[in-house]
Amino acid sequence: MAHYRYKARNKDGETYEGAAEVPDKFALYTHIREEGGEVIEVKESGARSFSLTRLNELFGTVKDYEKVVFTRNLGAMIEAGLSLSRALSVLERQTKNPKLKMVLAGLNNDIKKGENFHTALKQYPKVFSPLFSSMVHAGEESGKLSDSLKIVGAQLERSYTLKKKIHGALIYPSIIVVAMIIIGILMLIYVVPTLTQTFEELGAELPRSTQSIIVASRFLTENTIVALLIPLVLALLLYLGFRTERVKRMWHYAVLRVPIIGGLIKEVQSARTTRTLSSLLSSGVEIVTALSITRDVVQNSYYRDVLKRAENDVQKGTPLSGSFTENEHLYPILVGEMISVGEETGKLPDMLLRVAEFYEGEVEQKTKDMSTIIEPFLMVFIGIVVGFFALSMIAPIYSLSESI
Repeated sequence: MAHYRYKARNKDGETYEGAAEVPDKFALYTHIREEGGEVIEVKESGARSFSLTRLNELFGTVKDYEKVVFTRNLGAMIEAGLSLSRALSVLERQTKNPKLKMVLAGLNNDIKKGENFHTALKQYPKVFSPLFSSMVHAGEESGKLSDSLKIVGAQLERSYTLKKKIHGALIYPSIIVVAMIIIGILMLIYVVPTLTQTFEELGAELPRSTQSIIVASRFLTENTIVALLIPLVLALLLYLGFRTERVKRMWHYAVLRVPIIGGLIKEVQSARTTRTLSSLLSSGVEIVTALSITRDVVQNSYYRDVLKRAENDVQKGTPLSGSFTENEHLYPILVGEMISVGEETGKLPDMLLRVAEFYEGEVEQKTKDMSTIIEPFLMVFIGIVVGFFALSMIAPIYSLSESI
């Protein structure tokens, strides 16, 4: 339980103060509403006992799907005539995610204080992206908040669906690789030592491949703790490395040149860029601001460079399409051509949306075929590994049988 002091306003508009000991802020808000009051300010006083709900509030996350549901429901409620504050209050009671519940309570409190919705959203950058707050800002200025929420909801849903399909396509090969590693480790720990002892007793001459497997086996059995720490240290070094721009850029360069994967990444980034720009421009966001926000949405640094260059060119009066046609090694030629058509016809958001839908369809089809494409490569890889291990351990046995 925690002790709170609060300031609230009753139905007559009079301000009053009070104190309450409740499990969390949500219970406090409920308590004040039941009294017929409206929260103005809340301050926590005294120590607070540990609780799982509080831990979830502080360190929990809001999943992409929950953001999609929240955005669509909020847009529908506002379109139906509910006030923003009431809609947020309904969604706060409806959600079961403690983190999202806390965020919605904070948003509602800010709205009641008179803040703009997009300003309140910016206080939660880990939950709501710059794209989200900018779309809401455009909706507030145009008086079409529900329409903007529909657009950003569709954007979030397409992004979530695309990400889910790519992850789904990678599950099968990931399971196979992990299973192979586990089986290999077990073989090195339990099977190879027995065969090694037999070879030593018989005085067999071992080929280099067999010797390398025996060395790995002895290292695992004699230095188990060190062997377990090595992957953890490597993972930590990779994590620290990827926090530096130089390593990130090297990685971004490398993945773009991997067969199959590189082409898929280009189409994913093209779909993400065009859909984001289309959503922002159709909501009334200025093109320079839209490019700046889109630069934060794309994940590859080389694509961010193109968008930064495009932002600078547009400010100088250069057509947007030029920046994309000059970088056909990153964005397919269709992207630049469709943007050029959109600029000439005055229907740039529509053209961008068509490009996004085309490449989203391409990515969807390729992710469906991903397992089929990867399976032959996995089979060849498994065959090479198993063959190497089998020949390395069987070759000495054959040499012994020939000498007998």
